[in-house]
Amino acid sequence: MKDEYSQLIVTRILSLCEKRGITIYELSIMSGVSYSTLDNILKSKTFNPKLKTMHKIAIAFSLTLAELLDFDELNRYSFED
Repeated sequence: MKDEYSQLIVTRILSLCEKRGITIYELSIMSGVSYSTLDNILKSKTFNPKLKTMHKIAIAFSLTLAELLDFDELNRYSFED
């Protein structure tokens, strides 16, 4: 379950980077989140990034945290065991 949820977040971050034409390295600089932390999230080594980290990423994309996490795939995701 956590792999699928984590992958939704990864896909969202990568999609926003592609849409805005920025690299993960640039996102790291813009967000203040270390490249290694972003790399761990994107490689699913970190399944549950801290809220503070996600907030920094959202701000880098000029989004609120709510806007970052408000996308169809995540909204349809079921947390049932």
